[in-house]
Amino acid sequence: MNTQTEEITEIAEQSILDFHAYPSVGSDDWRYAFQTAQVRVLETQMLSRAVLSDMANAENYEAAVSLLSATEYAMPRAGHNFAELENILRLRRTELRQLFADLILDELIVELFSNRDDFANLRLALRRTLTQKPPGADYSNDGNVPADLFQKALEEENYDTLPDYMQHAIEQAVLAYYQDKDIRRIDYAIDRTQAEFNLRKAHQLKNTFLIALFRIQIDLANIRTMLRLKFTESEQESELATAERNVFLKGGYVTLEPLQRAPDLGYESHGQLFFHLPYHRLVETAAGYLASDKSFLKAEQQCEQFLTGFLNSTVQITAGPQPIIAYLLNKENEIRTVRLILTAKKSSLDTKLILDRIT
Repeated sequence: MNTQTEEITEIAEQSILDFHAYPSVGSDDWRYAFQTAQVRVLETQMLSRAVLSDMANAENYEAAVSLLSATEYAMPRAGHNFAELENILRLRRTELRQLFADLILDELIVELFSNRDDFANLRLALRRTLTQKPPGADYSNDGNVPADLFQKALEEENYDTLPDYMQHAIEQAVLAYYQDKDIRRIDYAIDRTQAEFNLRKAHQLKNTFLIALFRIQIDLANIRTMLRLKFTESEQESELATAERNVFLKGGYVTLEPLQRAPDLGYESHGQLFFHLPYHRLVETAAGYLASDKSFLKAEQQCEQFLTGFLNSTVQITAGPQPIIAYLLNKENEIRTVRLILTAKKSSLDTKLILDRIT
């Protein structure tokens, strides 16, 4: 056995999961019987993979838009104006999130998912303030904290109006950024704080499904980072890239050691490194595509597919918040996919690239 294989085996033996494909989604909660039934009906109205593939294969942007004419994304009038389509997609997302808030009986769960927009707004505000760029108008109003409060708090350097966890995120991001004024360190700090916050809240709620969801999201984020570091180091062998190996998030199912060592191995060894984990096929496919096409398209597609598989495993739940959360995330992904396809068609991108990203 060669040294590289021994190293892979050693790491593998240190991280054994108690599930084969996906972790447990928890048990039924009969308070949600009606809400779950409502979501099951809505799921049947979602766009099929065939429709999305037909859009990707459409001759041009106009033809792709026409395939949406019998759906909730249909344009109200002729012209296929892209700005108008963007407004429709934003409206559908707002309606979806309002429906989610109406269906979920546990207010803390609603607040937890609204916090995603708070962290996104904070990320934008920090990037603009620390790099001395003018304020923008692209903040989300779907969070728990008023969007304009972030920019104001940063400009005045008075964070008392923000929740404690947001104050902590700001402190960590500012300290990280001024190490070498690398804007990516803002993202790393926010990602770390958000991951810690999500897991802490899920444990406080004693929600098996949310704990599993957030741990999977941490793993997927770490796998993306692992592949990016490998690609960066392969391309430029920078000291900065090597130093960034401490940016992996804690709390996932995968231990940090294989993630930190993976950039030292060839792309062909990445799948073997994860052979004992449910992420084996994901990593193998993504690494292979990155090596051959110098693109992260398959990494994104495979991560998305894995998360969707876990969300769809909530089909075993007869009543509970799990199917409602799954519908929220799957529907948000559908909206993003429609935007991605139409943006690509508008830019006349190669159909193969679009299909590689969505299938």
